Amino acid sequence: MLDPGAVLAWGVPRLRDLPWRATRDPWHILVAEVMLQQTQAERVAPKWEAFRADFPTPSVTAAAALGDVLRLWQGLGYPRRARNLRDAAVAMVDRHRGEVPDRLDDLLALPGIGPYTARAVLVFAYERDEAVVDTNIARVLARVAGERLTAKRAQALADSLVPRGDGWAWNQVLMDLGAQLCRPDPKCERCPATSRCAWYRSGRLAPDPAVGSAGVSTRQGRFEGSARQARGKVLHALAGGAAPAAAFPADIVATLLADRLVVADGPLLRLP
Repeated sequence: MLDPGAVLAWGVPRLRDLPWRATRDPWHILVAEVMLQQTQAERVAPKWEAFRADFPTPSVTAAAALGDVLRLWQGLGYPRRARNLRDAAVAMVDRHRGEVPDRLDDLLALPGIGPYTARAVLVFAYERDEAVVDTNIARVLARVAGERLTAKRAQALADSLVPRGDGWAWNQVLMDLGAQLCRPDPKCERCPATSRCAWYRSGRLAPDPAVGSAGVSTRQGRFEGSARQARGKVLHALAGGAAPAAAFPADIVATLLADRLVVADGPLLRLP
């Protein structure tokens, strides 16, 4: 398995300068983690700065109209994440006095918060010695183990590797290792883990164990011409004010209504 000392020695001096790594504020960490789902860090950074300026706490976010949150979210895509984040803020006000909880079960009980995001808050905000498994870390683990991993097996393996007292740095370094070197097309010659990597020592024989492992994402479907693009166009139009529902494809409107991302006001649609 991985040698924590070698991996940390390689990675800590090379940690990417990402703005959310400079804070331990649990709400700001949660916002970053939700934004980073399916969106690249360089696109997230300016939106994250704007969001924490306008919605600095769960209480402020819960008191805001969902439409205002959606307006700020424009350009990030997957707007249900914005709705879930506001729903989670409302739940925090109702159940946790407006604070981000620091227990795994309480985090998982929040709307839209899954196992990865809950553990990320514990690790990156509360500096717990927990393990997170995102797509980059899952790829590293599968190759080091030399086998395809189920979600349960990947989490168990990640849990077993966290060095005591270094959970924050360890998880950040593993993420960067996967993001920078252990890519779908890996740069093994620069990797500090090759001596412990079963796949590398096998000569990188096909199939790549990362492919098909739980947590390792596949390519997103084409955006151009997709329902995602059509939904985004409707939300963008409504950000400027109400508009006739008849101006938009009925099937797209129906999905947005079902997701509570728009509301009908007679013949008009508007943001909530």
